[in-house]
Amino acid sequence: MNKGFVVILATLLVLSAGLVIVLSAGYISLNNVKIVRNNIYSVQAYYAAEAGIEDSLLRLNKDMNFSKTNNFTVGDGTATIEIADPIGGSRTIISSGNIKNRIRKIRAIRAITTEEVNFHYGAQVGDGGMIMENNSKIQGNVFSNGDVIGAGIIAGAVKVAGDNKIQDLSINGDAYAYNCYDCTIGGTLYYWGSNSNCGQEGILSDPVLSRSLPISQETIAAWQNEASCNNDPGCVHGDNYIVPQNTTVYLGPQKIEGDLILENNAVLVITGVIWVAGNGATTEGNILPGQNAEIRLDSDYGSISGIVLADGKIKVENDVRLAGSGIEGSYIMLLSTNDSKDDPDNPAIDVVNNAEGAILYAANGMLRLRSNVKIREGTAYQIYLDNDALIEYESGLKDTFFSTGPGGSWEILEWKEVE
Repeated sequence: MNKGFVVILATLLVLSAGLVIVLSAGYISLNNVKIVRNNIYSVQAYYAAEAGIEDSLLRLNKDMNFSKTNNFTVGDGTATIEIADPIGGSRTIISSGNIKNRIRKIRAIRAITTEEVNFHYGAQVGDGGMIMENNSKIQGNVFSNGDVIGAGIIAGAVKVAGDNKIQDLSINGDAYAYNCYDCTIGGTLYYWGSNSNCGQEGILSDPVLSRSLPISQETIAAWQNEASCNNDPGCVHGDNYIVPQNTTVYLGPQKIEGDLILENNAVLVITGVIWVAGNGATTEGNILPGQNAEIRLDSDYGSISGIVLADGKIKVENDVRLAGSGIEGSYIMLLSTNDSKDDPDNPAIDVVNNAEGAILYAANGMLRLRSNVKIREGTAYQIYLDNDALIEYESGLKDTFFSTGPGGSWEILEWKEVE
């Protein structure tokens, strides 16, 4: 009897142990299947997120319709896509792939390729030439297709193209011109004309060849297209754009069919190219920042420089601050295509006392810098410097990068999983 009980007990124990082993093995197998299934779903979610990124890039690159927030179906799952507004010519795209509640998230940054604009000179001047009043100074080199005259100081070298002259200047470096009159030259004068009274002389057999200004019309047109988002109505403001007093506004890309007006103490943060085009009737597209106003690039520009274009005139009032992104190598450029010239009281770009920073560019008109103005670089058909105006060139300007607009190509700066 006792032996039978022992046998039954032993059998039950063996069966129980076997059942535990079978159940454990089954649990482990089921768990492994679940893990494998989750891994498959996770991989599928990742590829769904990638598909969302690729669909967005296709729509952006081919100028197809797209929504900033949209869902994209991929097999049994979806990709939820968020396309940020462009900043400095780049867009961030975030795509979240979801397969049976398994989520993978990818971020890509699509950026327009950059174009290097070479500002080799503190001032580069077209055929209209340059006039410098008493104690005005250019801390850098000068190249001009026209006469350079006045009572100013040029701390670098001067080259004047063609049959044009330099007169009444103090030049620390070498000078190249057809003729030179009443200048003090620290280096050597090289001339090829018949008259000169400026000291040390080196004879040139040929004149200095003229040079085009560094930004082509094609590049300007590309920036205008970028500002208008290729004529997308969502990027066009059909009236004067006013930044109210004591407020901060983020803007760009934007085409303004009116004037751009900053009231006193207003701050405008540039997030994309701005084109102040006017409307061709009542407004010509002027930029008018008030006293103590500020125009600067958004920090997301990084080391890239940004542009504000005007078809009309640009007048920078007292104590206006102009700045890049805060990163070395980033500058803001105010560019006017206005052709107002020959009259210092009606220039294309007029900069009043104590406005600092920036590159100023007026390929078709006059750039006037009034007393005590300080800028980094000036390029124009014609430049007029008042008493004590200063152009203080920075060497980094020779390698200044701007986004090239829709006419350029695109590149992916970043493609990585973020969640």
